[in-house]
Amino acid sequence: MAGLAGRIRQRLGVRMRSALAASVVVAVASVLTGVAFVIAARLILTGNVDQDTSDRAAQVAGALDDDAALAAVMRPSLRDRTVVQVLGADGRVLRASALIAGAQPISSLRPQPGQTRREQRRLAVAHDEYFRITALGVDSDAGPRTVLVGQSIDEIDDGTEAAIGALAVGLPLLTVIVGVATFLFVGRSLRPVDAMRRQAETITGRNLHTRLPVPPTGDEIAALAATMNGMLDRIESATAAQRRFVADASHELRSPLSTVLAGLDLLGDAPPVVRMRRESDRMARLISDLLLLARVDEKGLQLRREDVDLDDLVYLERERLTAERPELRVTARSAPVRVSGDPHHLQRVLRNLLDNAARHARRAVEVTVEARDGTAEITVSDDGPGIAPADRDRVFDRFVRLDEDRSRTGGGTGLGLPIARDIVTAHGGTLTVEESRAGGALLRLKLPR
Repeated sequence: MAGLAGRIRQRLGVRMRSALAASVVVAVASVLTGVAFVIAARLILTGNVDQDTSDRAAQVAGALDDDAALAAVMRPSLRDRTVVQVLGADGRVLRASALIAGAQPISSLRPQPGQTRREQRRLAVAHDEYFRITALGVDSDAGPRTVLVGQSIDEIDDGTEAAIGALAVGLPLLTVIVGVATFLFVGRSLRPVDAMRRQAETITGRNLHTRLPVPPTGDEIAALAATMNGMLDRIESATAAQRRFVADASHELRSPLSTVLAGLDLLGDAPPVVRMRRESDRMARLISDLLLLARVDEKGLQLRREDVDLDDLVYLERERLTAERPELRVTARSAPVRVSGDPHHLQRVLRNLLDNAARHARRAVEVTVEARDGTAEITVSDDGPGIAPADRDRVFDRFVRLDEDRSRTGGGTGLGLPIARDIVTAHGGTLTVEESRAGGALLRLKLPR
């Protein structure tokens, strides 16, 4: 359930989640406010009716001993929706307004003199409406009397229904307006964040000098952009220092290594000397690879474009590998294929691929070159243990050597395949790993023709 909720939040995005949250808050607050408003309005209007009926009852009570005054008080106005009855001590109707003349008492309330009681009931004799009735006990000259004054509350009910109808229409409209406005305003506020995201996607290890745009708003988003740029400054400084160290160390190592190689050549071909010469050659290749990677990381790969016959390069590297590893059967099937690229770097790619295949092959290495649909395709396969699918992307990371290649005697440094992929990518091609027919590894190189 938690995973499903997380996927839903991710699909909705910040803008939609903010809009939905604002709509829900406004809807709940509006409903609660509307209910409170309707209740408060009804209580206020009912209180006004109670006040009017109490005042009218007091007027009738003051005129009980004066028939002329009582008739004037009980005479309804044109817009009056009030009914009046005067009851005797026995409960009989003594006087009544014209609307309910001859009707039975409109209420069973019989308060003591000086007391007031109220109730709400429906009167069939008065247009079948609900009335708010005030009963006032009076001690007149003729004896105890009860003054009943009722006022219609249908207008209150109509007003309440109208308010509820207006809220039923207005609240959904208000909720939609708030949701749309929040969606638009949040989207506008997140534009700088989106610009920062797009710029961050372009930043790699080769363009660490690029910085995120800082919006001129001076708010939290601008502070975030400034903080991220400060982090990029620190990363760029640390990376530059690391690259300088690798380049300087590699340069400094070349001179003493050349001296060591020259001294080993003077010592002959004794087994210890041969072993030391092999390790020195391996160190020389490692230093050369480190220098190349340092240049690639700092300035990118500088290519010298010219027409290159891939079949010629393949035959040259096959002859080299055959001479170095006579125990292997190295075969090549090549068709004339020409591409535009840097011959030195492309030859280095082929050398790295063939050396990698030779280190893992049991008896045979095969190279093919052919043209396919506007691309030049080279495959290098061996009959070794192969590369597991889970490791086929990882082998192109720097200094990664699989368990089968941990031995120093194999000569692998974990840089050959990463360098090959960098060169192929710079030429606009791809380098992938598959399984060969013999069960080993097959590296497929594609270049645009």
